Amino acid sequence: MSSDQRLTPYLDALRAYSARDPARLHVPGHKGGPGADAGLLEALGQRALRLDIPALTYGIDLGPEPTAFAQAQQLAAEAWGADRTWFLINGASQGNLAAGLALAHQGGEVVVQRNAHSSTIDALVLSGLRPAFAAPEVDAELGIAHCLSVDALERALARAPAAAGVWVVSPTYFGAVADVGALAALSHEHGLPLVVDEAWGAHLAFHEELPEHALAAGADLVVSSTHKIVGSLTQSAMLHLGHGAGARINEQAIDRAVTLTESTSPSALLTGSLDAARRQAAVHGRELLERALRTLRETREQIRAIEGLEVLDERLAGRPGVFAYDPLRLAIDVRGIAASGYELAPLLREIDDINLELYGQHLVVAVFGMSERDYGEAPRLVRALQAAVLRVGLDPGGTRESFAPAPPWGELAMTPREAYLGAQEVVPASSAAGRIVAESLATYPPGIPNVLPGERLTPQTLAYVQRTLEQGGSVRGASDRLLRTVRVVVDPS
Repeated sequence: MSSDQRLTPYLDALRAYSARDPARLHVPGHKGGPGADAGLLEALGQRALRLDIPALTYGIDLGPEPTAFAQAQQLAAEAWGADRTWFLINGASQGNLAAGLALAHQGGEVVVQRNAHSSTIDALVLSGLRPAFAAPEVDAELGIAHCLSVDALERALARAPAAAGVWVVSPTYFGAVADVGALAALSHEHGLPLVVDEAWGAHLAFHEELPEHALAAGADLVVSSTHKIVGSLTQSAMLHLGHGAGARINEQAIDRAVTLTESTSPSALLTGSLDAARRQAAVHGRELLERALRTLRETREQIRAIEGLEVLDERLAGRPGVFAYDPLRLAIDVRGIAASGYELAPLLREIDDINLELYGQHLVVAVFGMSERDYGEAPRLVRALQAAVLRVGLDPGGTRESFAPAPPWGELAMTPREAYLGAQEVVPASSAAGRIVAESLATYPPGIPNVLPGERLTPQTLAYVQRTLEQGGSVRGASDRLLRTVRVVVDPS
């Protein structure tokens, strides 16, 4: 099997099939374009639709071994330094679902970082695993959650002696990177695999100035949302198994879980984009990242020069829960202006159609890709910020009310799966305290779930969530975003 990273075996096989102009007596019904809606054909183009080829096509993912599909996955494993890589067409969410199902083969409990992605909670529902939650470090000044510290993991492991694995997040939405090496060493001391949701860190492997990526630091299973920064098509991702990880997590269990959680009609366009994005990262990643890092350094200096604004950067490293910082996340501290992030984001859209990745009370976040050919959006963002600050004015004292620390979460009365599948009812929020919740309530800021399916909602938590909404925050996961009602498990009594 070739290890030439300049090759794209899967993408080439798609193009070769299309170029032959075969008789397409198979799905999809648009038949490579002739049967497509005229608007879709105009929007996507004939060439894209001709590459929309179904799975199990001879010469692509069937035929003599190694198939083009197998070769593409092997090249990805080599590029990221994995023992094995799976292509995912249901996003990094599929990777988290597969990780949970694989861990369930090894036990009934798992240590999970509390501010895990919602797909991790979905994985607990599917797998039936009982979570032993570990609290990330919270930055009281910025009102955001960082990563899990080694001390916090040690305490969590002491409370969960029967755990089948450890599941953490790094980097965070805001760019904080965990000490994955130390977390892996501690997990391995306990004989446990470390799963890292590195959805935001697929680019870290391709430049020496960036924080060490999770596989290189010793993680066993790494979920990588390749589309976010590296630039494959939306909804495409990868799952990487670390070298030597097979001693701690079963490779065949992962393989079956990947198959179980994906469509039986995977998109060739998504898979082809993974093959191409891997080539670009492996062959040109350092050069592209060099330019991105330079652009972002200059942009941070320009934003910092705007009175009232500050930026997060490598100075964040060393705070609790921040081992290193990912500079491709441009997080802007707005506490010095007379507008919250919630107010600034729509104003930027109004001024110059600036659309941000994330905004909260104290911070707004802009995301840059590693492979952008033209960083014209960076000066455009700076100009819009200058105009916005002139419009809203300054708040040098930072007098806006800060969000108070969240109360401790309630008792885990049943597993997330039991709560999700159990009999449920919707009750007024005023009568929800004391009930077992069947949905998630996660206030932003700081993005740590206040209550998850299976936990008992305390009066203190209910009051905190309602107060956060009153202050302009938001709650995710709730079926009623205004929290007039809450979905709870029917009381068996």
